[in-house]
Amino acid sequence: MTDQEQEELIKIIHEQIESTKEEIEELIELTKPISLDNSIGRLSRMDAINNKTINEKALRDKKRNLQKLERAVERYEEGKLGKCLKCGEEIPFGRLKFMPYTTRCVKCANLP
Repeated sequence: MTDQEQEELIKIIHEQIESTKEEIEELIELTKPISLDNSIGRLSRMDAINNKTINEKALRDKKRNLQKLERAVERYEEGKLGKCLKCGEEIPFGRLKFMPYTTRCVKCANLP
């Protein structure tokens, strides 16, 4: 990976970290408990509870994604970003642009 590609990749990572943090804040608001004294109908309450459950799952996924992105920054600082952890080969830049937190090349990612 060239220096220019690394700079572009770390910029992408930082942008994704910021947008993920914003999404986490929004999801935290959406997953607040639904108070019993809220005067919504029974079906509306069930919908609200269902939506809360869906948003909680999305929140967990976003937090996991944030951890992966932060680990990618650490790998960048260690000089290991873009190298497959399994075989040591360079991960294609196109794959890294799409999933900057990936730690495996396409070949190794498809192995059991």
